[in-house]
Amino acid sequence: MTDSTKYSEFRTLSVTSSDGVAEVTIQRPEALNSLSRQSFHEFRQLWRQIRGDRDVRCVIVTGAGDRAFCTGVDRSDFLESDTGFDDGLHFGAVDGTPFSYDDLGDFVGPKSNDLWVPVIAAVNGMACGGAFYLLGEVDFVIASEDATFFDPHVTYGLVAAFEPIHMLQKMPLQEIMRMSLLGNHERMTARRAHEIGLVSQVTTKADLLEEARWAAGVIAGQPPLAVQGTVRALWMGQELPRSQAIAMAVPIVGLANDPRNVVEGQRAFKAKSRPSWRPR
Repeated sequence: MTDSTKYSEFRTLSVTSSDGVAEVTIQRPEALNSLSRQSFHEFRQLWRQIRGDRDVRCVIVTGAGDRAFCTGVDRSDFLESDTGFDDGLHFGAVDGTPFSYDDLGDFVGPKSNDLWVPVIAAVNGMACGGAFYLLGEVDFVIASEDATFFDPHVTYGLVAAFEPIHMLQKMPLQEIMRMSLLGNHERMTARRAHEIGLVSQVTTKADLLEEARWAAGVIAGQPPLAVQGTVRALWMGQELPRSQAIAMAVPIVGLANDPRNVVEGQRAFKAKSRPSWRPR
């Protein structure tokens, strides 16, 4: 069991961990789990801490309360609060030039923080705008029946750029284009999100965390180098041309195929042992 006290300093996130699985909950239900300046810093710290925690082999991210998974950036916090951070987080031009911009996704996304431990999103309620920095970099999404997805940027006079670009990893072009251009006037249901491949599974609200925990538990019970190597290879396959990705798969396989795990796997194969499984 992981010592969860190492994550106890967070104020906008709560983290519990057992049996190789860390559960991360965005703890701002009074603000629909929007991300404050503090939240961005805590996400960056969280991912970097998990990178060094060998006891964590899979992560679940969800939102507190019944109304929202995450509703993006808390703009009132950025505009009004003085947190004392000298972090360079801005909206728009930095120091008077349009050519310098700090992308908030560099703080909140696990892959942007070089974390290859699998991350599952358990989406309850609304997920919109800046939530896509996170959803665009998780490995798969499980959603409750009441989950909805939308991007309100253009409705409020803001370009939708970083967030939908992240979601191109998960959605067909015309679907994210429609979501981005219709802004706050349309919400994608969990059912539609499942049809287009954004969501891997739709479940009841009551069963959401149970389903995510089952999947995370299975993943955490398998050899971590093989798991993380697989995650790294598939994300690389998304980002590189096919021939380059296949060529780069060679060193990933060489690095991640721990001989001890391969031998144990061969023993299991020869013994005809089969793990328990269930249909989906």
